[in-house]
Amino acid sequence: MWHALADYLPHCTAFLNATATCLLAVGLMKIKKGQARQHKKYMLSALAVSALFLMLYLLHKVALYQVTGEPNKRFPTDTEIAPLAARYTYYSILLTHLILAVTVPFLAVRAVYLAKNGRILAHKKLVRYAYPIWMYVSVTGVLVYLMLYQLYPA
Repeated sequence: MWHALADYLPHCTAFLNATATCLLAVGLMKIKKGQARQHKKYMLSALAVSALFLMLYLLHKVALYQVTGEPNKRFPTDTEIAPLAARYTYYSILLTHLILAVTVPFLAVRAVYLAKNGRILAHKKLVRYAYPIWMYVSVTGVLVYLMLYQLYPA
């Protein structure tokens, strides 16, 4: 079971990240068109998809540890597999992704709380920063997956 989870969960979590990216983009378009109810549905869906992503991501860490003894797959160091520029690019993306990813659950839940309680001005002020961070984390999550599992698999 652990082998299957270690092998297949990254594909599932990347799909969830891509789905969250699309939901976030449509949610933004809906609010710009003044469709607040539709915006709410898309943004809450993005939050739910992201929560599922986080649960499966953590499960993957456990599964990978059970199989390999390490919770993370390493980017290849062999320049025959991945050029040095790819490794530098990967780690640059990963570093910014990880730092910002830690903030997303807090920012997203706070944004929902503010909107739910009718504090729309405070909500708008927060999402001016929270939305681009969440979008960046979603997009770079897919990029990290592509680089680690598709472009340069070890």
